[in-house]
Amino acid sequence: MRYFFEDCVLDTDRRELLRGADTVSIAPQVFDLLDYLITNRDRVVSKDDLIAAIWNGRIVSDAAVTTRLNAARSAIGDSGEEQRLIRTLPRKGFRFVGTVREEQRPGRSPGAEASGETPRSALTLPDKPSIAVLPFANLSDDPQQDYLADGIVEDIITELSRFSELFVIARNSSFQYKGKATDVRQVGRELGVRYVLEGSVRRGSDRIRISVQLIDAATAAHRWAERYDRALENVFAVQDDVVHTIVAILAAHVRQAEIERSRAKPPNSWQAYDYYLKAIDTFNSFNRSFAVDALYQTRDLLRQSLAIDPSYARSYATLARTFVSAWINRVDGDFLRSGTLDQAYQFARKAVELEPNLPEALASLGYALMCRHELEAAMAVFERAIALNPNHVSWFLGTALVRAGDARRAIDVINAYVRLDPLYPPYASGLLGFAHYMLKEYVRALPLLRDCVSRSPNFRNGHVWLAATYAQMGRLKEARAAVAELMRLEPNYTIGGIARRLAAFKNANDDQHYFEGLRKAGLPE
Repeated sequence: MRYFFEDCVLDTDRRELLRGADTVSIAPQVFDLLDYLITNRDRVVSKDDLIAAIWNGRIVSDAAVTTRLNAARSAIGDSGEEQRLIRTLPRKGFRFVGTVREEQRPGRSPGAEASGETPRSALTLPDKPSIAVLPFANLSDDPQQDYLADGIVEDIITELSRFSELFVIARNSSFQYKGKATDVRQVGRELGVRYVLEGSVRRGSDRIRISVQLIDAATAAHRWAERYDRALENVFAVQDDVVHTIVAILAAHVRQAEIERSRAKPPNSWQAYDYYLKAIDTFNSFNRSFAVDALYQTRDLLRQSLAIDPSYARSYATLARTFVSAWINRVDGDFLRSGTLDQAYQFARKAVELEPNLPEALASLGYALMCRHELEAAMAVFERAIALNPNHVSWFLGTALVRAGDARRAIDVINAYVRLDPLYPPYASGLLGFAHYMLKEYVRALPLLRDCVSRSPNFRNGHVWLAATYAQMGRLKEARAAVAELMRLEPNYTIGGIARRLAAFKNANDDQHYFEGLRKAGLPE
């Protein structure tokens, strides 16, 4: 963004200040102060606002604030006597009063410029308050502690998502910005949110410090900042404080707050939670690589968590997902083994028994039931999860709806999830394409399935659905090519041996339609 006023240009992308044709040397803190005043020129900024935004809430003397203000005035040709551009209002604060023209720098955002990415188009803001929680910076000396910062962010997202009056961006999209220099205004446009939460985590021996700041993405104005210093055993109280404060700020934008909160029971000790966070981090790695070592390490970490706290439902729910993944994907001898699916079911049942109102436990149970071809029971469990937390993203619900004969609703659900997770994973496109296929909307299904396999070439079902779609459209040469790629990935894939075990439909017509497409494509019986 560039701001033009009098003979000056403030370029926030390049962090430059120009007066006429000359570049003005300006300290970073003075630049930030000037940027903040110009961005918030529609209101009077208090000293506390400046301290929170520029000094991150640290104790700062009046003299230090005055020194920075005078430096900002001098840089733009103003002074404390004239106050043509930056005015001090006694006992109230400060305001930038110059006439400003804004200009968005054409082309890429700062983050995209560095990465070579093409900027995404802006999304329309939802009707209700919307927020994205970006990955927190790990300020610890040990880079291996990233998982701790990531876990805290994931918990904050989960807790915020329990409030139906808020629109909360899913973890997958928020974490696309991890490790990248970000402009919160660009993030707001790309994710379609009004607010962005940023933060950092520093862990040392038995203490933890969490710093957070809530930013209005439309104006880059800092609405709130706080720092928490706690002993590790009080980390849950810290997270509750953060969530309650954010919600209190956003609640001012909501006519009626209908809070329906069902917090997952924390483990009895920090060590159990620590193992759980490491397991989640490792399981995410498995879902990217399908490396069996990562799967086994995930289970080991979850079992260590449960050895410390046998009543921790989230560890059981995640353990269930590891066994469903092993049943669906050929990573070891558990592929399509009935005992594997039984284990997944038992672990998911245990999670629900411990925490009946935990959406992720219910989603894990629904996932296991769907794979056991118990569609009605799976749908009942998924519906409970939705009632408890409408913002909980569970892509498996889309699959279950298609198999239950409600592909139209599946499309609505998946599209809603895509809006909550604008940087959605490739299989989301695949599920949408699968739903359109089942509705015989092949023209709509085709580009979605092409997108899926191009972004995730090792996703087996993408090739299955693409082959069936080509076949139903009469494009048999392309259908055969899709089958050939599938057989390269899974040489033993047949209709009777694998396809029917992985997919069962409630309605006979859906079953016939699905497998008719596979036969037309040339998939072996």
